[in-house]
Amino acid sequence: MSLDFLVVLGQWPMLLRGLALTALLTAVAAPVGTCLGIACAWSRVHGPAWLRAMVGAYVELVRNTPFIIQLFFIFFGLPAMGVKLSPETASMLAMVLNLGAYACEIVRAGIESTHPGQIEAAQSLALNRWQIFTRVVLPPSLERVWPALVSQIIIVMLGSAVCGQISTEEISYAANLISSRTFRSMESYILVTLVYLGLAVLVRQVLHWAGPRFIFGP
Repeated sequence: MSLDFLVVLGQWPMLLRGLALTALLTAVAAPVGTCLGIACAWSRVHGPAWLRAMVGAYVELVRNTPFIIQLFFIFFGLPAMGVKLSPETASMLAMVLNLGAYACEIVRAGIESTHPGQIEAAQSLALNRWQIFTRVVLPPSLERVWPALVSQIIIVMLGSAVCGQISTEEISYAANLISSRTFRSMESYILVTLVYLGLAVLVRQVLHWAGPRFIFGP
């Protein structure tokens, strides 16, 4: 079997569009999903009972159903309720909700591992609950769980490959089109695999670099 990557590389504009859209979906889903996860984690630890129950139901629903079903529900199910979304918006929303649920449990583990003495010390300084959470509890909690959170973001990014099922033109969608146009399936998927690998390594490096500098401090 001979491999001809030049034929596949000739479709580079399509591949580049797929890469750009996957990067955009991840760039939006990662911070929004993480913020959603932090808010849900706070709710599960400090929120009133009714809010803890709602967030708990959301987390269990997402964590116990396949991502592709969540995607299909948003894209095909919501129009029946009068909410019609583009493939890209539906994909982004599905990624945000999925990451938010998993990030909630990851961050909650970090929050619950905070030593009570730190909170008592903050209370002795007359800090209010919001100040204690944002200045004393959250930064060290994020630092403790950051590697797990980064891994979850990578998983959600790679999970975006199924978004091509609703015609979102991300990388795997581009690979399928290139394969059908060139009849070079092996070369197409080898190339896309390398693209996903490079993107995952790059995103992981960026997040590990950015975390200590911009999110939870040195």
